[in-house]
Amino acid sequence: MDRLITATARAERDHFWFRGFRAFVRPLLAQVAGNGRPLRVLDCGCGTGNNLTLLDPLGRAFGIDLTWSALEFAREAGKSRIACASAARIPCADAAFDLVTAFDVFQCLAEEDERAAAAEIFRGLRPGGHALLNVAAMNLLWGNHSILSHEVRRYSRRRLRRILEDAGLEVLRLTHTNATLFPIVFLARLVQRTRGLPASDDAESAASEIRIPPAPINGLLGTLLVLEAAVVRRVNLPFGSSLICLARKPLQPAVGR
Repeated sequence: MDRLITATARAERDHFWFRGFRAFVRPLLAQVAGNGRPLRVLDCGCGTGNNLTLLDPLGRAFGIDLTWSALEFAREAGKSRIACASAARIPCADAAFDLVTAFDVFQCLAEEDERAAAAEIFRGLRPGGHALLNVAAMNLLWGNHSILSHEVRRYSRRRLRRILEDAGLEVLRLTHTNATLFPIVFLARLVQRTRGLPASDDAESAASEIRIPPAPINGLLGTLLVLEAAVVRRVNLPFGSSLICLARKPLQPAVGR
């Protein structure tokens, strides 16, 4: 995992996938920001801290992560409001945050921690507060990255909705993303499974999985995802390698909770 974090830290600024991810997330963050009131934000699984930079303009952004090497990258990048903790046991008071994010975290959680993390996000949000999640999608896209990043599952829309709604959250938006690149990803993952998947500690495979492609290819793929993000602002996509979900904690508790 440390090797994957090191490779990720090198790629986050320029890799086409991360450029696309930010294009998908920004409109939803703008929707949450609403009237411009400064928000208290928690990023679960903050990793190297790059996403805290994305969240900082909203107000005061805090981060938690279980991996010390990732937190060291974040500290070196000037992030100080970070702590070593699990999304399944968030060290905060009830209703402490206006927004809680979890980007590519839930697919790595054991089933009991998956449900605990959803419940903790609900607990940590103020009434009317929002949760924003990005998860790996579609089991047929299982491949090298799944092994190297210790994925436990890849999500369907139905499962992600159920996990969040069972915790008490109201799903506002749920769509696949990265549909533009689906044929490329599908073929690549199919070839990987045919050849045999790597061991989880394979350093060479970890680095190659998120190596930045040559500039023309990287630029083209990034542009395709940015264009797709413009479409996703208006419609939900039926397939893609990721799912992004915006949910809200109701202002009033549901009957029976």
